[in-house]
Amino acid sequence: MDVALLSMAFSQGQVNQQASISILKKAMDSAEGNADFLNKMMSEADVRAIQQAAQPHLGASIDLKG
Repeated sequence: MDVALLSMAFSQGQVNQQASISILKKAMDSAEGNADFLNKMMSEADVRAIQQAAQPHLGASIDLKG
């Protein structure tokens, strides 16, 4: 068994794992920031405006029978 080759392979595996963890941490931080932004926007938004945007045809006219 070649100890030097085994040591190099193990070291490279550790570097790859550390890089993957670093990328995942950045992705999680970004997702958390996006979630915070959406929560802030939803809490400040007017519910009626959101409903009107979702269903703009509702409430536009009234049927009267006399």
